[in-house]
Amino acid sequence: MNALLIDKPIISADSHVVEPVSMYDGRLPKKFTAPYMVRQGEGDVIIIDGMDDPYPVGMASAAGKRGPALIDYLRKAALGEGHTGGHDPKQRLLDQDTDGVAAELLYPSLGMHICNHTDPEYKDALFAAYNEWMAEFCAHAPERLIGMGQTGMSSPQQGIKDLEQIKRLGLRGVMMPGTPLMEDYDSRIYDDFFAAAVDLEIPISFHIFTYRNDLAKPRGPKINIHISVIRGNQDLIGTMIFGGVFERHPKLKLVCVEADAGWAPHFAYKMDHAFEITPHWLGDVTLSKLPSEYFWENVYVTFQEDKTALPMRHLLNMDRLLWANDFPHVDSTWPNSKSLLAEFTEDLTVEEKNKLLHDNVAGLYGLTI
Repeated sequence: MNALLIDKPIISADSHVVEPVSMYDGRLPKKFTAPYMVRQGEGDVIIIDGMDDPYPVGMASAAGKRGPALIDYLRKAALGEGHTGGHDPKQRLLDQDTDGVAAELLYPSLGMHICNHTDPEYKDALFAAYNEWMAEFCAHAPERLIGMGQTGMSSPQQGIKDLEQIKRLGLRGVMMPGTPLMEDYDSRIYDDFFAAAVDLEIPISFHIFTYRNDLAKPRGPKINIHISVIRGNQDLIGTMIFGGVFERHPKLKLVCVEADAGWAPHFAYKMDHAFEITPHWLGDVTLSKLPSEYFWENVYVTFQEDKTALPMRHLLNMDRLLWANDFPHVDSTWPNSKSLLAEFTEDLTVEEKNKLLHDNVAGLYGLTI
C-alpha cells in the first residue's frame, strides 16, 4: 500500500462539536427553558423542551468504537466519558494531532437534532446562542477550529439576520434545516436569503439527520438508517436544481454533508434524463443548462469512507469533492484517518489528493492554512 503523499495540510470538511448544555447559560431569553442533561438508563441524554425524543450524548462522541465496544459504551455513555474534544477546544487540538488532521470544519451535534423542532422562535433563540458559543470555541485556534453557524430558517428574513450574525462572528458557513418551516427551498420567497448568502460569501450546508420527515425511520431493521438518510439530501438537491435556485443564483454554493459521493454520477445522469423526457414537469421554471451542470458547479459533496467515489472520479467533478473525518461521531474515521486515506487514495495523483484533502475545502471557505 502506498503512503499518503500530500503537499498540503489535511482539512476535514465535516467534523463536530458536542455542545455542553452550559452554553445556553445567559444566552436565552428568560421565557425559554434551556436544554438540559439527565441520566436515562445508564447513559446521558439531553432533554429539549417541546421535543418528545431526547438527544443521546453517546452516539455523538463514540468515534473509534465498533461492535461490542460500541454497545458497551452506549449503555453508560456520559458527556465526560466520551471525547472531551467535543466541547474542550484545547483537547480538540490534541485529537486533531492524533488523527493527522490540521484543521476541521465544525458542525453541531445537538443542533442537528434541534433542526427538527417545530417552534420557530425557540429554535431561533437556541441557534443564536449556539452561534455565539461556537465563535468562542473557535477563537482558541481560529486557523484549526473552523466554525459553522446555524439558522433555524423560521423565515427568509430571519435567515438573513442569522447570516449577518454568522458573518459578524467570523463563522465560515451555515447549516440549514433540511425541512424548512415555511415553503420548500425552491420557492422564490427564499431568493433574498440566497442572494444574501452569495453577497456575504457564506456557503450553505445541508447535513444528514436534519430532516423532519420519515427518512429517519427506515423500513426494515434499524441498520437501514445508514442508507435511508442519504435520500433527504438527494431530494433537496433535486428540488433546488429543478426549482431553478442555481439558475437564479449561479454563485450560490451548497454543501451536501455526510451523504457520500459514489451515487452522484448516476444522480446527475438521472436528472438530465428526466429533463430530456419530461421538461414540461418543470412548471414555470426555465433552466439554461442541463441539471447535471448545476450539480457539478454549485454542489459540493463530503464523505468519509466512500470507497466507490474515487474509482469513479472521472465521472465526478474532482473540484467539488470534500473529505471529512466526522470526529467525534460514531461514523468517524478517527484515529485512523491517515492510514485509511492512504488506502483509498493510493491511485490518485498528488494533485488530486491535494484537491480532495485541502484545496477544495480551503477554496470554498477562504481558508489560509
